[in-house]
Formats: sequence, C-alpha cells, structure tokens
Amino acid sequence: MFSKHPKGLIGAALSNMGERFGFYIMMAILLLFLNNKFGFTGAEGSIIYSVFYALIYVLSLAGGLIADRTKKYKSTIVCGLILMSLGYLLLAVPTKTPVENMPLILFFTCFGLLAIAFGNGLFKGNLQAVVGQLYDNPEYSDKRETGFQIFYMFINVGAMFAPLMAVGLRNWWVQSNGYRFNADLPGLCNQYISGDITAEATERFTRLATEVGNTSGDLAAFAKDYLNVFMEGYHYSFGIAIIAMLISLVIFIANKRTLPDPAAKVVKKAADAKSVEMDAAEIKQRLYALFAVFAVVIFFWFSFHQNGQTLTLFADEYTQLLKLDLGFTSIEGAEVFQTFNPFFVVFLTPIIIGLFGWLKAKGIELSTPKKIGIGMGIAAMAFAVMAIGSTGLYDYNERVSMGGLDDTMRVTPWLLIGTYLILTVAELFISPLGIAFVSKVAPPQYQGIMQGCWLSATAIGNQLLFIGVIFYKSIPIWATWCVFVAACLVSMFTMLAMLKWLERVAK
Repeated sequence: MFSKHPKGLIGAALSNMGERFGFYIMMAILLLFLNNKFGFTGAEGSIIYSVFYALIYVLSLAGGLIADRTKKYKSTIVCGLILMSLGYLLLAVPTKTPVENMPLILFFTCFGLLAIAFGNGLFKGNLQAVVGQLYDNPEYSDKRETGFQIFYMFINVGAMFAPLMAVGLRNWWVQSNGYRFNADLPGLCNQYISGDITAEATERFTRLATEVGNTSGDLAAFAKDYLNVFMEGYHYSFGIAIIAMLISLVIFIANKRTLPDPAAKVVKKAADAKSVEMDAAEIKQRLYALFAVFAVVIFFWFSFHQNGQTLTLFADEYTQLLKLDLGFTSIEGAEVFQTFNPFFVVFLTPIIIGLFGWLKAKGIELSTPKKIGIGMGIAAMAFAVMAIGSTGLYDYNERVSMGGLDDTMRVTPWLLIGTYLILTVAELFISPLGIAFVSKVAPPQYQGIMQGCWLSATAIGNQLLFIGVIFYKSIPIWATWCVFVAACLVSMFTMLAMLKWLERVAK
C-alpha cells in the first residue's frame, strides 16, 4: 500500500492514528458524559459539545498561523500532543456525582476540553500540511488524493476501536461495583434525584433498579450510588486517551526525520515544479476558490457530525442496543454505534480508491470538486433513510414521561448501521479529498493557514450542531432528519453550480 508513496507517509499516518484513537474515545462518550454528569435535560450538553467541537477546528487556524509564523511546524505538532494529554488528564480525574459544586466542576471540565481543542489545533492542520508537502515532489504528485485517502484510513483505524474501549472500561467498572449496565438508568437517576420524575417513570425506575442489582430498596441511595459508579467509569475511559496521546507522541518523534519541513521548502528548478512565488492574480483566484468550497461544506459538516449528537441520542433512546458479553465486561451502549463509521472507512477506502482508479482507466476521471458534490448527495440519502425508519416513533417528550422505551418499542440497530454505511461513503467522497484539494490549490506560503481554514469551515458546521438537538427534542423525530436532508442537498447543488470554475482553478 505504501510502496509507491513517499517514505514519511506511514510515520505521519501512525502518529495521527494514535491521536485519533484518544480523540474518538472522548467523542464517543462526551455528550452522554455531559448530560449524565451534570444532569442536563435541555440543550446545555449539546451546546458545550458544539462549542468544543467548533473550537477544535477554529483553533486549527490559530495552529496554522503559529506554525507559519514561527516556521516550526514539527515543534508545534509536538506541543499539540502534549497539551491534549494534559486536557485528557483533567477529564480523567474522577469527581463525585451527583456534582456538589456545579460551577467549579463544570469549569474544570470545560477547561480540560479547551486544552484538548487548542492542542488539537496545534496538531491536526499542521500534520496535514506536512503530509501535503510529501506530494509536492513531482515523483509523487499524481498520488496526492490516494495518499490522503490512505492517511484518512489510518485515522479511522484508531477511531474504530476507541468507542469499544471506552464502553468496555465503563461497563467493567459498573460490573465490578456489583451492578449491571442499563442505558436508561443514568437519566432516570438524575430525574429521581432532581424530583422531576413522573409516576410512570418512577415505576420503570424501580423495576430497572432491581434488575441491575439494587437490593436495598432505597431508591434515593441507589440513584446516587449507581450514577456515581457509572460516571467514574466514564472518567477512567478518558484516561485511555492519555496513553494514546503518549504513544502518538513517541511515534511522531521517532519519525520526524522522514517528514518534510514546509518552512524549508525551496524553489524547484524542474520545469514542471510549482514556484513558491505566484502571480498575485493567481493567488487571489486560488483563495477565492478555496473559500467558496469552505462555505459550502459547512452545511455538510452540520449534518454529518450529528453522529456525536442526534444520532447518538437516537441510539441511546430509540434503538435496540448491540451487546457483546466478554464475561469480565460487556460491550454494550449507544457509544458502540460510533465504531461503525470508522470501521466502514477502513473497509471502504480501498474499494473507493479502486473505483476511482477503474473509472480513470475507463477514461472517466471525476474531478475533486465533482466528487465532493456527489458525496453531499449521498449524505442526503443517508438522512432520508433515517427519516423513513423513524416514522411512527414516540416524540421526545412522550418518551421522557414514560421513563424510556423497552426493546420491543425501539427500532432495529440495522437502521443506524445502514445510515452510517451510507454516510461513510459520503465522507470518503468529501473529507480526504477536500483535504487533498486544499493541499493542491493553496499557495505554498499559505499551506498551514488554508488547512486551518478548511478545518474552520468544519468548525462553523460543528458550532451549529446543537440546532439539531433542539429540533430532535421539539419536533417529530422523522422531521429532524429531513432538516439534514435539506442541508446536504443545498450543499450538493451549490457545489455543482461552481463546478466548472473550481475545476479550472485546480488545474
């Protein structure tokens, strides 16, 4: 796989794989952690999640500026890994639940998230810029898209196992404290403690408490103890991310010499090489094209990254959960569904690369902008499937008043699995190719900044994620998915309308 690619690709890919493993451990559990830890019932947890996810990408722009100004790309990447490790450490230290000092604990939680976001900003965009430099060599320039697809696949190898590790550790901790896992109980415990629980929900809470191991008959004591044990398991899951960061740091330092330094790039003398200096008009056209693409993909990311928001809530509240019993622990929980997207990325990447290669051999070579537009249409199909599969379900408030849904009232897990499959195909048409497009079109002196701007466009889409949760909790479930269908279609048609101009600029 790597034989026809530059030597530094494998080192960069492995470094990113370790970092992404830690990151996706956190992202798999973050929204449910916030809601259950602090007893959020509205959009509070979703807003914190959205702001954090947006900052990850906004601060990538700051990271690009820092690296471009200091000319120390590799040192900036190392600093990012160290800062992320410190952020995960703040989240990993267990604090008592129910939270007794809400302002203080919430502050430390948000400060830890800020450290992770800033560290990610120093790391992510600059590593992508370094990888892009590998393909500025004319020997490898025609393999740029494939290289970024391989790089992207390794990201998802780490992400594929992360949710399983987080869930397994959390459930092992619950089991080691004499209880069994139940996805509905943390929410019911918070409702009981706050006094907002209905009579119907109290009846269900009493039954579930007995089923998971409450023998005292004291629901108040059980609610506090179960919730505290459950959240301690989440805290320890964040600890795994620290280990992943340190492994990534060691891999990157060991492979630094095989990676180029964008600051040391020299003008190639070969006739087919690009000059560092470009005509001012050409620079302007390239920047206009990039910012046009950035604006369009906002709508896609607003929809696609619902995998950590409305799709996770739907998995937790409306979907039959998958379960793998390992004896010492069980792999069960809504977070498990988030392993399917990276699994499909790893499985489908060679197929998509092969498809593009087959089309090229047949004389049908799709431009990168056209692939991105097609990907947005595929994403619309995924949410259309969710809309059809969600018809007839109880509304959010009805479900809460009932205290949750038994398995017979939930949808098959294949609905979400199928949706993740289609969304992954869309992602492979957009995300790695979008990064490659930025790497190809961005003027050399703006490589770090433009990669940061690509991530900042993602940030704006992520900042809007909480809007999806507001819809999810206020309108029929099927109608929520239709909002994302519309957003993806707007992206697709806008991209196709700009197609000829973008193709001309990218030549």
